[in-house]
Amino acid sequence: MARKDKGRGKAEEVKGMAKERVGDVTDNESLQARGKVEKAKGNLRQAKEKAKDAFKK
Repeated sequence: MARKDKGRGKAEEVKGMAKERVGDVTDNESLQARGKVEKAKGNLRQAKEKAKDAFKK
């Protein structure tokens, strides 16, 4: 399950970066903000899974 959650976090991060870049290109501040939030959520999900793995060992 942890591997699935790590993958989901990475996918969320990449999707957020893409939204942010599209927002940059189109000068859409709303899309930029949503991309930053999504990227941060992905980073947090990955950090949570890394912490879980550290306590398992």
